[in-house]
Amino acid sequence: MTVRTCLSWPDKRLRTKAEAVTEITDDIRAIWDDMVDTMEAMPGVGLAAPQIGVMLQLAVVDGSAERGRAVRLANPEILHSSIELREHDEASPNLRGVSAKVKRPRAVTVKFLNEQGMVDRRDFVGIEATSVQHQIDHLNGRMYFDRLSKIKRDMLLRKAKKMG
Repeated sequence: MTVRTCLSWPDKRLRTKAEAVTEITDDIRAIWDDMVDTMEAMPGVGLAAPQIGVMLQLAVVDGSAERGRAVRLANPEILHSSIELREHDEASPNLRGVSAKVKRPRAVTVKFLNEQGMVDRRDFVGIEATSVQHQIDHLNGRMYFDRLSKIKRDMLLRKAKKMG
């Protein structure tokens, strides 16, 4: 188990769609373990594999207060989103020092492969719903700031550049 280095924006891998996982192996489980360690070290509530340069559809999410309850997801896919939206301040270790308020569905139902390689389905609400949607965006080569207006996105990227 290792804390991995997060890529820095604008690394092109952050704009690349990740490859689907065909089976859950010990190598995949080891990547998930590293991802949990990396997420805890930030500290954060989620991490997608492309953020650490692994171009596979893998994500971890843990919005629990006590921590240590990370959900490991492979090939996550949103099946249902609530109509009700929730605004939350989002950030990324790939673009340090900045954040922005993003509106996303308050709850989502997600289908994914679990640690045993079985198709699983789970409802995520609140911070975990925000995080799982944020991670799925990463798996599709999107960043949270892509959900902002062009003006807000440009301001955020300029601010990040000044800080970098």
